Amino acid sequence: MRRFILRRLLQSAVALLGVTLVVFLLLQMVPGDPVRVALGTRFDPETYEALRSRAGLDQPAVVQYFSYLGNALTGDLGVSFRSGEPVTDIVLARLPATLSLAFTALLLALLIAFPLGVISGVRSGSPIDHAVRIFSQFGVSVPDFWMGIMGILLFAGVLGWLPPSGYVALSEDPAGWLAHVILPAATVGLVTASILTRFIRSSVLEVLSQDYVRTAEAKGLRPRVVVLRHVLRNALIPVVTVVAVQLASLLGGVIVIEVLFAWPGIGRLTFDAVQARDYPVLQGAVLLVAGLFLLVNLLVDLLYARLDPRISVR
Repeated sequence: MRRFILRRLLQSAVALLGVTLVVFLLLQMVPGDPVRVALGTRFDPETYEALRSRAGLDQPAVVQYFSYLGNALTGDLGVSFRSGEPVTDIVLARLPATLSLAFTALLLALLIAFPLGVISGVRSGSPIDHAVRIFSQFGVSVPDFWMGIMGILLFAGVLGWLPPSGYVALSEDPAGWLAHVILPAATVGLVTASILTRFIRSSVLEVLSQDYVRTAEAKGLRPRVVVLRHVLRNALIPVVTVVAVQLASLLGGVIVIEVLFAWPGIGRLTFDAVQARDYPVLQGAVLLVAGLFLLVNLLVDLLYARLDPRISVR
């Protein structure tokens, strides 16, 4: 187990190195001067040169990259062109909002997808199965921003039950946080639930056709016992991968939803950084997202060994 973790950590470090290189090269190819854009109407030649020198943009590209890489290893991701604040502080300040939205949306998705997917798989071909398949197809086909707009019009505009946008920290006001997170989490959660429902249904159907399930049924076990004890555990293994991918995507920031609901998370930060050409902030946000993806993948690999004793982690 220890060797496996060390090997994966090394692979993750190499992957992060590749991410920094790719992002740096892409930003180098983007036309325009980010410092000039950041100054706007406050442009002054002396200030302009001072900011370029401070950001290291007057150095060759190779020197810029290795300088950034060396500073990143110490936790220094540079400073924002727009605000002058450390990028590390900016990114970490946005992380709690993204975490709260991601885990709330995933929880809603799991609460919807698991019962629907299992029932649909167990009762394949029934009216319930057809209804679940229609729901999952609807959730996958309809754009999430449209569902968000409809949710705002209905629950904020017509009914007045929920605020249309904004964010309140969970630690400051739990009730206010819940009121603000419901709409964006439900919008993202419905799309995620539709994807998970389809995979859970397919996985349950595949396990139901296995010999050991038919043997359990032939022994006279009740259907509920067969599903809970023999079907669900084995059906969970491929579903875990899909759940992990969805969670990593949510942690990466759902840009459209965060912009639509004025949610101050990583997605909104990335959008603002692209608009302002704030390259240090953009690099920091992408690096954090890549790290979250790799962390989730590592946890999933470890979870596989717990779900299936046949899988060895070495």
